[in-house]
Amino acid sequence: MKVLKLSAQGLPQSWISLERAVIYYAAREVRWEMGAEVAVFRGGHNALTGHQSVIAVNSIIGTRGVSGVNPFHLKPALTNRKLFSRDRKLCAYCGERFPEEDLTREHIVPFAQNGLDSWMNVVTACRACNHRKSHRTPEQANMTLLYAPYVPSLWEDFILRNRRILADQMEFLMAHVPRSSRLLA
Repeated sequence: MKVLKLSAQGLPQSWISLERAVIYYAAREVRWEMGAEVAVFRGGHNALTGHQSVIAVNSIIGTRGVSGVNPFHLKPALTNRKLFSRDRKLCAYCGERFPEEDLTREHIVPFAQNGLDSWMNVVTACRACNHRKSHRTPEQANMTLLYAPYVPSLWEDFILRNRRILADQMEFLMAHVPRSSRLLA
């Protein structure tokens, strides 16, 4: 289970372990918290009072400090897993849905024609369609793209990079996803 760590302004920064979240709580770096309580850690007993230290961890935490990064200038790392999730495991050419192991990263403008390995030049394709298109553009191969590629937003990227998102974390992230996102379909 991962905790969604946000900046004090509410911008996603990272998925962190429960243990890392406890460090933020213990260092008094958690400015605010949301979501459900997901774990309780018990420490030692105070020699003077006899009280045991307890840290309750919520699923979403906002930490002190201001991020110096403009979230709108960030480009998420391109991985096959995130690409296939962005495209909902749907082949961009035949329109069929496939298991991840039967999908490929398909370059719209192939490397052989100076195409780039970037979010705006790749789509998900089944092996048969990728092979049929080969080292040609969709126009050259007479194959129509069924959907357009796009660069995921910061919010979409946080959804795409974590497979086990708790309901309250998903609700928080989805509230910030652009209306045009394929994740809303």
